[in-house]
Amino acid sequence: MNIVIAPDSFKECLTAAEVAQAIETGIRQVLPTANCIKVPVADGGEGTLQSLVDATGGILISTVVTGPIGETVISSYGLLGDGETAVIEMARASGLELISTAQRNPLITTTRGTGELMLHALDQGVKRMIVAIGGSATNDGGAGMMQALGVRLLDSNGQELPAGGAALSQLVTIDSCCLDKRLKSIEFIAACDVDNPLTGPNGASAVFGPQKGATPQMVQQLDQALQNYAQIIHSTLNIAVEHHPGAGAAGGMGAALLAFLGAELKPGIDIVMDAVDLAGKMSNAHLVITGEGRIDGQTVQGKTPIGVARTAKRFNLPVVALAGSVGAGAEAVYECGIDALFPVVHGAVPIADALTHGEQNLIRAARNLARTLTLLKG
Repeated sequence: MNIVIAPDSFKECLTAAEVAQAIETGIRQVLPTANCIKVPVADGGEGTLQSLVDATGGILISTVVTGPIGETVISSYGLLGDGETAVIEMARASGLELISTAQRNPLITTTRGTGELMLHALDQGVKRMIVAIGGSATNDGGAGMMQALGVRLLDSNGQELPAGGAALSQLVTIDSCCLDKRLKSIEFIAACDVDNPLTGPNGASAVFGPQKGATPQMVQQLDQALQNYAQIIHSTLNIAVEHHPGAGAAGGMGAALLAFLGAELKPGIDIVMDAVDLAGKMSNAHLVITGEGRIDGQTVQGKTPIGVARTAKRFNLPVVALAGSVGAGAEAVYECGIDALFPVVHGAVPIADALTHGEQNLIRAARNLARTLTLLKG
């Protein structure tokens, strides 16, 4: 039996690779000759970098970059097993988790560190970059990233703009003559799971600004600054980004990736599945097992188990999902390609215990699943 094991991470418990290994361990305790093909995956959010590195036999590369408030942080990016693809997870350089709640101020936070990660990746000779945008502490429209890459953003006096989203209200000139020339030959793919425009009531500032520390007054100020940014991009580069779906992702990072780097914005799970060739690994499978820390009614909104299940159904394969917990509305997954869903926790236990014993719970659940398979086989 060929079994593809393609789970996401169990947040705060196990990485996707560790989840896949635990499932294989449980399966092999009952079906020792089963051919288990482990494919750790993610949906473009937290864990995407690690999942892609694990799945392709890649490596993590660490470097020092500029953090969201100008501080020095140690960050990392991935070089995938093909040696030609870098994975940049912007949250590792420009993310909310890098600063305290008291320090959150999208008027001044910057994406410069994300651009510095890209520069370091260019030095490795990569040919493409997958950029996971999400979890940002910023609302600067990717301006800091582009400044790190060589773009000059100038005010009416010809002076370089300072860091942060507020400064974009003073933008008059975009000078791209010093943009790193190596970028022209790079294919950029952005993991973008929202379709918010750059500005307006559904834009970056209004929807995502408050979680980054923006007051209502700051939201208005930032939205006006991004409007000016979009207008100067349009007049300089002849590219309309203000209302483009996804341009408002990650505080407007989507807009910069579109306008300056010609990136393709794609759902994160699609990017990951393409990168790990999930469909190819399923072509000779008999069963697919997926999973995530929690499966509920929100899972059908592009989460990993659904992406895996839809790919499996291209080959008419049965799909079983294992979850750390099963929440309200989880039955919706049955309409999206998942055939059976099982929680791995037995009984009511404190969440701390569930996290501590996550590996053992997964092994036991996989072992029980394998016993069921032997009954069906018989």
